[in-house]
Amino acid sequence: MSVLRFILGDQLTRGLSALRDLDAQRDVVLMVEVSDETTYVPHHPQKIIFILSAMRHFAEVLRKEGITVDYVKLDDPKNTGSFSGELLRAIKRHKPQSVAMTEPGEWRVLQMMQDWRETLPVPLTIHDDDRFIASLDEFKQWAEARKQLRMEYFYRDMRKKTGFLMEGDDPIGGAWNFDAENRKALPKNHHPPKRKRFSTDAITQDVIALVKKRFKPHYGTVEPFGWAVTRADALKALDDFIVQGMASFGDYQDAMQAGSPFLYHSLISPYLNIGLLTAHEVCARVDQLARQDKIPLNAAEGFIRQIIGWREYVRGLYWLKMPDYAHGNALGAIRPLPDFFWTGKTEMNCLRQCIGDTLQNAYAHHIQRLMVIGNFSLLAGLNPKAVQDWFLAVYADAFEWVELPNVAGMALFADGGVMASKPYAASGAYIDRMSDYCQGCSYSPKERSGEMACPFNYLYWDFLARNAERLSRNPRMGMPYKNLRAMDETKRKTIDRDAKRFLDSLA
Repeated sequence: MSVLRFILGDQLTRGLSALRDLDAQRDVVLMVEVSDETTYVPHHPQKIIFILSAMRHFAEVLRKEGITVDYVKLDDPKNTGSFSGELLRAIKRHKPQSVAMTEPGEWRVLQMMQDWRETLPVPLTIHDDDRFIASLDEFKQWAEARKQLRMEYFYRDMRKKTGFLMEGDDPIGGAWNFDAENRKALPKNHHPPKRKRFSTDAITQDVIALVKKRFKPHYGTVEPFGWAVTRADALKALDDFIVQGMASFGDYQDAMQAGSPFLYHSLISPYLNIGLLTAHEVCARVDQLARQDKIPLNAAEGFIRQIIGWREYVRGLYWLKMPDYAHGNALGAIRPLPDFFWTGKTEMNCLRQCIGDTLQNAYAHHIQRLMVIGNFSLLAGLNPKAVQDWFLAVYADAFEWVELPNVAGMALFADGGVMASKPYAASGAYIDRMSDYCQGCSYSPKERSGEMACPFNYLYWDFLARNAERLSRNPRMGMPYKNLRAMDETKRKTIDRDAKRFLDSLA
């Protein structure tokens, strides 16, 4: 019985469920590059290069095993431009008795698959994606037993399930979470290590030429391109993090520095999210090193929490709450994205640095995303859908299942508190404490009002005033609202004036 095995661009794992019982003598693996997937948001050119090149390299790995791979390139003149069109063409070419797939990472693609079950001329089997620690059913059962879906408690269950950083039923070190130790700013004149980047081979160079020709209007630079596009190089990237970054990752994971986009971060999220690495293998390695006292416990715990905690949690939340989750706007935010989100040209140096890093690398680390770009978007009342689409477009590791909950829930509070117990709103003092961005800025974080004041300062209070009806009863917002109520009328009017002047200028 011949099976057509359709593999998507974020499923580049040899142990993928849809490939597990493959018969190389009879089965065919189908892989396609289609315009629908490269343009449904204007993806960063480096993101497109990364995924297409990784797909082409993965196809070569399969071929070297003697597996027949039917690979349709983006510039094939017969390419229909859609998953549906290319699947039907492949069925006509190969006449399989059935089609096998692994469940996708995005809701819209699952809807396609469910339609295919009704429309394809042969049966379709959709396998679970068991590359994750928690199955979707497992997360659903966990969620049904709770009124509040807080990540911390899910994370503890995942620690118990995996045994990572556990001694029996107890966490190593006597605490589940060492986050309080992971909030240090970098020392002055600190020089972080140079992180490993990868050269391009002929396959990647062909993709770069294609992207330069076809995606000129898309946001972001094409070169220098330095992402790994094979499993072998993704493992080298993990090695580089362990050697160069891990020891200081715990202390400085929330720090930011102008001109240093990577610092001590792992840089492996793109490889995890397309399948070149798996969550279990990277966490197992870090767990082993921590048990051998080769890396600090706070660094190991922070790293493992981001993967088996946050990453698994947002996936479960995404599938639990979709499709309504994508349309949440609990704070009624409607302001369009300012142009500088696409150009990086703004007098606010923190935003200029973070958006500039994104433009250059299709990457910014989690505090740049959450506490600079996300925080600004929250305070300025930017439209959640516009912000979500921007994040989905510009980051190499962004797929909707991971991007949407982090942006809508964590950054924008658009889900009304499903994910976070309060909005992650902060003034300029936070950015000044955790970075050197304010030193090169036209505005001052010390100034509270006037044209020289950091916009984060007055936007913070304007955000609270604007959303008092929705947020003032939140128990975790009691102190900020107490301080807001204590302000005299003159100060309130000054905040209103400064916020209006700045927000009007965004148009």
